[in-house]
Amino acid sequence: MSIPMLPAKKWLALYTRPRWEKKVHSLLTEKGIVSYCPLNKIRRKWSDRVKVVEEPLFKSYVFVHVTEAERTEVRLTNGAVNFIYWNGKPAQIRDKEIAAIRRFLDEHEEVELVPMALEPDQRVVIRSGTFMGQNARVLEVRKRKAKVRIESLGYTLVAYMDRAKLRPVTTKD
Repeated sequence: MSIPMLPAKKWLALYTRPRWEKKVHSLLTEKGIVSYCPLNKIRRKWSDRVKVVEEPLFKSYVFVHVTEAERTEVRLTNGAVNFIYWNGKPAQIRDKEIAAIRRFLDEHEEVELVPMALEPDQRVVIRSGTFMGQNARVLEVRKRKAKVRIESLGYTLVAYMDRAKLRPVTTKD
């Protein structure tokens, strides 16, 4: 006799209305859906006292651990906008990445999120799109875009790409 397989639960990133992260997390929890809203402990100073407050680390994001069938219920939650998509599918976050965020926030206060810095002449890997997995070299950096050179088939292609689609090349690449 075989044991029935339970539907696989995956961590997904959910985009929320601005400043609704804690409320969405609470509403999801009330529905019995496992969610995680990473909270950063920050010291705030008022004229008469200093208080530690908890603010969401990722603005407008909550992580949910759900099956495919539960995704509709998550999207119908008040304050939820949509899942974050990657290559046409909801972006999955590995269990070990969620665990690392939890450990890091347990050990540190006043954590600061720093966007990835791109510099001209830096080697990067394209993370999505037609040239996914290809190495490129940064030629110019703008606010949200980077001009990159992709050497392929003996030609040099130059394109402006969303910075979120790039990551620095590591020694493993």
